[in-house]
Order: sequence, then structure tokens, then C-alpha cells
Amino acid sequence: MAPRAFSIIAALTVAGLVIGPVTAVILRAEAFSGFRPADWQALRFTLLQATLSGLFSVLLAVPLARALARRQFNGRRLLVALLGAPFILPVIVAVLGLLAVFGQSGLLNRLFAPLGVPEVQIYGLHGVLLAHVFFNLPLATRLILQGWLAVPAEQFRLAATLGMGRRAMWLSIEWPMLRGIVPGAFAVIFVICLSSFAVALTLGGGPRATTLELAIYQSMRFDFDLARAAVLGLVQLALALTAGLIALRVTALPVAAKGLDRQVPRWDRTDRWATCSDAAWIALAALFLLTPLLMVTLNGLAGITTLGSSVWQAAGHSILVALGSTALCLFWALPLATRWGEWLGLAGIALSPLVLGIGLFLIVRPVANPFELALYVTATVNAFVSLPFVLRILRPEAEAIRADYKRLRDALGLSGWAWLRWVFLPRLKRPLGFAAGLTAALSMGDLGVIALFADPDRATLPLKVYQLMGAYRMEQAAGAALLLLCLSLGLFWLFDRGGRVGSAT
Repeated sequence: MAPRAFSIIAALTVAGLVIGPVTAVILRAEAFSGFRPADWQALRFTLLQATLSGLFSVLLAVPLARALARRQFNGRRLLVALLGAPFILPVIVAVLGLLAVFGQSGLLNRLFAPLGVPEVQIYGLHGVLLAHVFFNLPLATRLILQGWLAVPAEQFRLAATLGMGRRAMWLSIEWPMLRGIVPGAFAVIFVICLSSFAVALTLGGGPRATTLELAIYQSMRFDFDLARAAVLGLVQLALALTAGLIALRVTALPVAAKGLDRQVPRWDRTDRWATCSDAAWIALAALFLLTPLLMVTLNGLAGITTLGSSVWQAAGHSILVALGSTALCLFWALPLATRWGEWLGLAGIALSPLVLGIGLFLIVRPVANPFELALYVTATVNAFVSLPFVLRILRPEAEAIRADYKRLRDALGLSGWAWLRWVFLPRLKRPLGFAAGLTAALSMGDLGVIALFADPDRATLPLKVYQLMGAYRMEQAAGAALLLLCLSLGLFWLFDRGGRVGSAT
């Protein structure tokens, strides 16, 4: 089969996966006059938490990114690399780690109790914000750090030559850069937080802290009110599409000025106040991001030996779902690794996984039991959600290979499988391994659609951790969370490492 035919099949499949479920949701939805007061509250809370999460993440990321941009120290490269870890970290693992630090019986309350300090409460709006900042502070920092590093070093040297103070340098160099970067970073985080489900499910803390995603879940699982779930799904879809378009429009532009790519020591970093401030921001960020993971590891070591057979069965389900979603995502991504294909894949960001899940539920229900297909539906949705990230990884290298080897392909008459086997795939091996590892890790830790469909016999490991937490079996939950963390990072490492071994580039 020709590559063009593969591209058409993949495009039609992805388009059908968008149009079919959305159409099913629209047909099922009733008039908007049925929107309840609780639904309006969920809408307000969704917008509030997404706005505050984006605002706090960006505000905290600015001084942290500035500190990392002007400091060189042992372990800096490792710390910057660790800033990407929360992206592939299973949400339920991070939540359990945050509970171990900020929860009622957490580390902070145990330390502050003898001092008479009021007990720290993690449930409700502040808990949701805390978790979102944990996940998105690293993302905002990486985005803003790239903007800082893109400023030509000659500009800072010129500022030093002219004797510009910190305020003048901020207004003439740093603020213009931030003005172009920060709105895009805020918009991206806002979109991510709009469809945050697992955080609200575990830390929401009641009707006043319910998001639209959580309201959709409650309508399906507890009330089985498909019409209300469909209406909420349409509202969520409209929000995500609007926010996604805004995010694309305000995406940061590259710094216009050019330099010689020489590293010039920042004169302002020798100031004692700047040194202390930078050290404090870096230390606090490292403490905030690494302590929950350390607590999960320590607590999980004691609980992993107490895990029952149901946990290991759930782990097997998660591995199968992760491998299936990885294979499906790559099957779509390889022929769609083009400019128009990447635009098509952006639907994976705009379309809420729960909205997609509801649509698939409505489509499957007349012909089969949706709960028996829970793992298949979960793998499909996970592949679709990962598609935009995979296309962003594969497309630049794929287009370069097509351009560089076009004359050779035409001269030798290579097409179809021969082209893929001998030229395309060997030279795409490194980004392909990274994309596969990312997809597998994201799918392994997903707690979304599976919460709508799964019964006890088809639970995945993230759902099992949540169930153990709900039953207050925290030791076993910690053990299962450590297992989930190891499996997620292990799958990522295996695929990424496999892409690096013997790669052509």
C-alpha cells in the first residue's frame, strides 16, 4: 500500500474518532434549559481553578527560570531534566505524594503540630491549585527558560558596558521577552487545567470544588444521566476549543534579536542579593518537586510487599493498555507526521478525554456492553490524547528525511514497505523511541476514561490506587503507587533507550 493511502486511512480514522463521538454527544444532549445550579457552579469552579493554576504556575516560574538562566552549578543539567518528569508522572502518584507531604497526616502537619501551627488542609480549591502548580510549574519554567536562553548574550554584555542597573535591564531586555513568552505559557496551562480530571477527583473535596470533568463523571457513574453528561460534555468541548484556539494564537514567538551564540557571564549574578534569591528559588523548587516523589518511594517500599493479586492483575491491564495505545498512536502518527497531519492531531488537546469517552460509550452501547470493552476504549482514547505530542516529536525529523532522501527514493524507485524499512524508519528510530516511551508512560498513568467504564475485573493500576485510597488502605495504595511509578518510568526508559541503540542519527 502506498504511503499516501496510509496517510488517508490514518487521517480518516482520526477524523472519525473526533466526529463520531462528538456527534453522538450532540444528538444525546437535551436543551440547555436543563443546566442545573450545580452545573453552573462546576463551570465557575472550572474556570476559576484553571485561571488561578495558570497564574500561579507562571508567576512562580518567572523567578525560577531567571535563576536557572543566570546560574551554573553542579547538577543544574540534572535539575532542568527533572523539570520534565512531572509531565510523564502518573497523576495519582503525584497526588499520593502531595498527600504524604501536605495531607492531614502528612509530613508538614507532623512537623508543625508540636509548634501549635494550624493544621494544613489539602482538600478543596487550594488542594487542586497545589497539585496543578506541582504539575505545571516545571512546564512553565521550561517554556520561560527557553525564552531567557534565547536572548543573545551580547545584549547582557551591552547592558553591563552601559552600566545599566537591574531595573533598567529588566525593562529593556527581560520584560519584552517575558511579554512574548508568558501569555502563551499561561494559555497552554489554562487549557491543560480545564480538562484536569484526576486531580479534581482526588482533591476536589465536595460540590463546591467540582469541575466540569468531574461533574461528567458523576453523571455517568452515579446517576447514569446520559443527557446531562452529554450537555456538560458539550460545554466542556466548547471551553476547550475556545481556550485551545486562544492558546495557539498567543503562542510565544522567537526572540527577534540575533547573537553569536556565545555564552557571556551575566554581570548581575555576582550581586549578593541576586545570589541569595536565585539559590532560594532553586532550592525551594527542588524541595517542592522532589519531596512528594521521595515520600511516595519511602512509603511505597513498606507497602509493596502487601499488594494482593488484584493489584498485580490491574498492573497487567495497565501494561497491555499502554502497549496497545502506543502501537495505535504510532500507527496513526507515522503517516500523519506532516504539517496538515499535525493540525489534525491538535484535536487530541482540544477534545476532552471524558467527552470522547462518553461519545464512544453512546456509540458502543446499542451493540455491545461498554464495560466489557473498557480496556480497548481506554487504549484508543489514550492513543488519541497522546497523538499531538507524538506528532510534535516526529514531524520535524520525518519531514527532513523526506526532503533529504527524495532524490534517492525516486532514483531507486523505493515505495511502500521498502521505503519504510530501509530509509524512513531507521533514520526515525531515535525520535520514534522517545515518542513511544512518552505515549506508554502517559497511558500507563492515565486515570480518566477507565474511571467511567471499568468494573473491578478490568481496573487498571491508577484506578486501583484510587480505590485503595478511597478505602483508606494507604499503605497498600503507596505500594501500588510505587509500582505504577516504576512501571511508567520503566516503559519510558525501555522505549527511549531502544530508540537510541543503533539509531542512524
